[in-house]
This record gives sequence, C-alpha cells and structure tokens, in this order.
Amino acid sequence: MPNALAERPSALQLFLIFARIGLTSFGGGLSGWMLREFVQRRRLMSEDDFLNGLSVAQALPGVNVTNMAIWIGYKLGGRNGAIASWLGIVVPAAFVIVLIGSVFASLSGYELSHVALSGAAAAAIGLSLAMGLTAARRVPRRVFPLAIMAATFVAVAILKWPLLWTVLGFGSLSVAVTYRDG
Repeated sequence: MPNALAERPSALQLFLIFARIGLTSFGGGLSGWMLREFVQRRRLMSEDDFLNGLSVAQALPGVNVTNMAIWIGYKLGGRNGAIASWLGIVVPAAFVIVLIGSVFASLSGYELSHVALSGAAAAAIGLSLAMGLTAARRVPRRVFPLAIMAATFVAVAILKWPLLWTVLGFGSLSVAVTYRDG
C-alpha cells in the first residue's frame, strides 16, 4: 500500500530525527526540511496534516520551527513526543551554535568565512522557497483564498506592513469567511 502512513516513532526516535534536522540545517528553511523528513521520506504524516500544523505554528508566538517541532512531536507521540521533539530541535543545535559562533568570531577577518555564510544563506533561501511553493500549491483554487494569499504577500513583501498586524488581520478574515462558508 504505497500511500499508507508509517508507524509512529518513539520519543527517542523523534528526538534523534529533530536533532539531526537541527544539526544539519543552516540559516532557515527548516520547515522545508521537516516536510521532506516527516511527509515525503518517512511518511509519518500527510501533507495536509503537515501544512495545517505549519499554519498553526506560524500563527502562534515564538519561533516557528520550535512550534512546528512541538506540534509534530505531539501529533506523533503525545506529550512525551512533544518534549522529545522540542529537546531534539533545540539542545544539540544550541551546543553547536555556541561552538561555531566561537570559531566564526575568531575567523571573521578572513574572506572565506563570509563566502561560507553566503553559500549557506543561498541554500536556506532555496529551501524556504521550496516550502513556500509547496504551501501555495495547497491553497484552494477559489477566488477568496487566492486573494488572501496575494494580499498578504503584497502587504508584507511590497508594502512592508508589520507582519503581526497583517497576519492577524488577513488570517482572522480568512478564518471567519472559511468558518462562515463551512
């Protein structure tokens, strides 16, 4: 059965998956990495579930990636899964960040360190773009959802409106209209 979801992982497995994601990701694009890991590669959840969780994670206060790790962990392993996922995405990467920060601070005078950071940033932008395009494909092909998507993009990317108020305004409007339409 090619479309069946895999068995749920243990808390330790969730910790290790998120530790690997946190330790191998640079400069953003983690939601794209999570999509690949949990939906496409391991088949632990559907793309709809993932995108619903991503919407919730982005609407909540805090770091989106951490919110998403907690959501995925809870969805797949309950409270223990959420705790293990949070520890996996935060703790190992925090130790590495301190180590790398110390190394880059000592190498900041060398041009190669700037080239390395530029390369990592380009890869992160590519991952973020892939995630954005994946999410945009899932927007219902009706006028109102497409208008909300376009208006949000224009407000944030072109008009430079504050993100918080834009998301609260357009998000609330979208939720209200979707709820009304059933």
